[in-house]
Amino acid sequence: MRCHKNYTFFVLLSFYLMFILDSKVHTLPSWCQTKCGNINIPYPFGIQEGCYLNEWYKIECRNATFPFLFKVGMEVVNIYLPNERYMSQPFFDKPPLDEPDMSFGSIRVKSRITSVGCSRDGKESRSALNLTGSPFFIGRVNNLVAVGCNSMASLTNIEPSKVRCKLDCTTKNNILPRNIVPFLGNTECSDIKGITYITNTPNCTSIEGEGKRSCDGNGCCSASLSHIDSHQVADVRIESFDHGNSTSGGECGIAFLTDEDYTFWNTTKPQSFFAQGYSTIRIGWVIRTNNLSFLNSLRCQNGEEYYSVGLNDRYGTSCLCDNITIHGTSYANCQCSQGYTGNPYILNQCKDVNECLATDSTGRYGVCRTIDTCVNEIGHFKCLRDKSVPILIGIGACFGILVLVGGIWMLIKYLKKRKVTQRKTKFFKRNGGLLLQQQLNTREGNVEKTILFSSRELEKATENFSESRILGQGGQGTVYKGMLVDGRTVAVKKSQVVDEDKPEEFINEIVILSQVNNRHVVKLLGCCLETEVPVLVYEFIPNGNLFQHIHEESEDYTMIWGVRLRIAVDIAGAISYLHSAACSPVYHRDVKSTNILLDEKYRAKVSDFGTSRSVTVDHTHWTTVISGTVGYVDPEYYGSSQYTDKSDVYSFGVILVELITGEKPVITLSGSQEIRGLADHFRASMKENRFFDIMDARIRDACKPEQVMAVANLARRCLNSKGKKRPYMTEVFTELERISSSPQNALVEIENDDGDEAEEEGMNMIEIADSWTVGVTAPAFNTVASPSSAGVEPLFPRSTW
Repeated sequence: MRCHKNYTFFVLLSFYLMFILDSKVHTLPSWCQTKCGNINIPYPFGIQEGCYLNEWYKIECRNATFPFLFKVGMEVVNIYLPNERYMSQPFFDKPPLDEPDMSFGSIRVKSRITSVGCSRDGKESRSALNLTGSPFFIGRVNNLVAVGCNSMASLTNIEPSKVRCKLDCTTKNNILPRNIVPFLGNTECSDIKGITYITNTPNCTSIEGEGKRSCDGNGCCSASLSHIDSHQVADVRIESFDHGNSTSGGECGIAFLTDEDYTFWNTTKPQSFFAQGYSTIRIGWVIRTNNLSFLNSLRCQNGEEYYSVGLNDRYGTSCLCDNITIHGTSYANCQCSQGYTGNPYILNQCKDVNECLATDSTGRYGVCRTIDTCVNEIGHFKCLRDKSVPILIGIGACFGILVLVGGIWMLIKYLKKRKVTQRKTKFFKRNGGLLLQQQLNTREGNVEKTILFSSRELEKATENFSESRILGQGGQGTVYKGMLVDGRTVAVKKSQVVDEDKPEEFINEIVILSQVNNRHVVKLLGCCLETEVPVLVYEFIPNGNLFQHIHEESEDYTMIWGVRLRIAVDIAGAISYLHSAACSPVYHRDVKSTNILLDEKYRAKVSDFGTSRSVTVDHTHWTTVISGTVGYVDPEYYGSSQYTDKSDVYSFGVILVELITGEKPVITLSGSQEIRGLADHFRASMKENRFFDIMDARIRDACKPEQVMAVANLARRCLNSKGKKRPYMTEVFTELERISSSPQNALVEIENDDGDEAEEEGMNMIEIADSWTVGVTAPAFNTVASPSSAGVEPLFPRSTW
């Protein structure tokens, strides 16, 4: 049992270690340093612990500038991922994929040179590379280069291969250039213009154009390593010899391995190389591992399988991995597949190359013909053949179709505009627009000040009657806040119904309301008759309505008794003006607290003349269908359908009671849950001498009792069941002004109407009990500060005159 437990433990431990190895491949900690000086350090190489694959790939960053291979002890000049060397070069200049060592990663390192006859103290330099057991090998892109005379340079420990070159100077030393180009100053054969080289010197040949001469053995020689297999051990040797006719004995000679190209013109004297002490060579690197999970974790495709399938099947494979053997040791080598670039040793780090952005040697973009179109795809690209003729035909056809469609669209737009214009003209005539224009032309009274707005103006002012602009809504109309082009803020009232049979009467009402000129009456600015139902435009009063201010609950309560009394005087003055001082008497027919608007200084303005009617001097009433708001309707009007100026007086009396009691026009009595009109409740309380019980507690301590009692007595007179016994609005206005200015003489005598109580209570009971199902609308008060609340009646409902 114990053995079984140990076995299980080791199996789990093995899986854990495999997971750790796999995680190293998949992720690279964000804190890993990826540069030493100006040298990039890509994974599997790294500087800190946990940032490199193993010790072979550890980089020691000395003085934060000079990177060294930790286990090899060689200074690093650059580190290349597989195929990375040519990634920054023009696309067309890249070598084929089968170029030696290009499919392996490589490192450029500084390596010692081998010298003979260069040291004064006899301490010569020697180049000996031993990379045995490491994942590094000497790259075949290196060359053996020797500089000097009458010497033989060779590479040892690479048997059975042989690499050597011979220096045989048969002319004088002055043919060697002096410091023509700095050491290692060029990485390939190039033209060096402005230099006159010796053309009469034996063995001086020019290759690949003017200014180029190879290291052919006269002063310098070179030999390529491209034909030998990869090796991990190599020594560079140089031996002098003498032909007997040379004076070069004891001269300095050097030999070294390098991945740079040298010509006769970019070499200096051997002493300069010796003083430098090193050359740059390229060593290849692979991944040494026997763990197949390492390769599997990279999710790369096997290289043999990749090249065995057709070209189209290779697309979508971002990286390739192969198992290789070097001198009997297994290694793994990965590279980004064709069409990708990046680090194949980190999961998903091979990214697509956009070949369409590649440039050739002239700097021209594109890998396709000029007339073709390059289309980049994942892992490859396509060159779409020029189809200019079909395209031109298509463009022409499309242009023709666009012209046709554009013509049809313009025709449809014209027809729609014409239809809209015809509709506007139709509505304008139906709504009495011609009659109003005639009235405007007569310039009587203030009619010329009334503006005929276009529907476009009001749509722009209200953002096409946006819901966000709604100030209040009623059963038959909506009020919007608008901004005219001249900057004025207005209230736009849009009704839902209108009496189509009597446009003359509607226009007459517009004319009458436009002639109303009182600072306590909301001014009618104009109207729009181009819509299906007329739209009226009023001045905008910003401080809400009286109902909101009376019944609001706030710590900073502003509706003290003095303010309430002044508001009552303002309302009475406005209604008195409408009844007597206007050109033609106007009955409001919907006097209520929600139709009383307050400005910034809490001065009252009477609004919403939607149900108002003007009368001639020889008429005393209108006979109409019952309309109004529950709690404010005159019981006498409810019974007879005859609306008089005393009906407005009754409604004003209800407002006075609201100001005194702070109650809503319809209340629910506590205990009995009986719904009762505020007017009935007030009269009953006054009769039972319980006035101070119903008085608003918010004004009780700061008011003048004699003033409040005087206003209460006046309200009781206004609420008389008999219209004939109610005072006229002019009398009410005069009395309120007297109460406001002379509080010490405020008490007034009350007419005894006890004989009418039974009849009055009966009529009021009919109003409360039945008005919910008759033509009277219940109030639906809106808390939005607006010139018309939710309890507002229609602008001009159908009536029987």
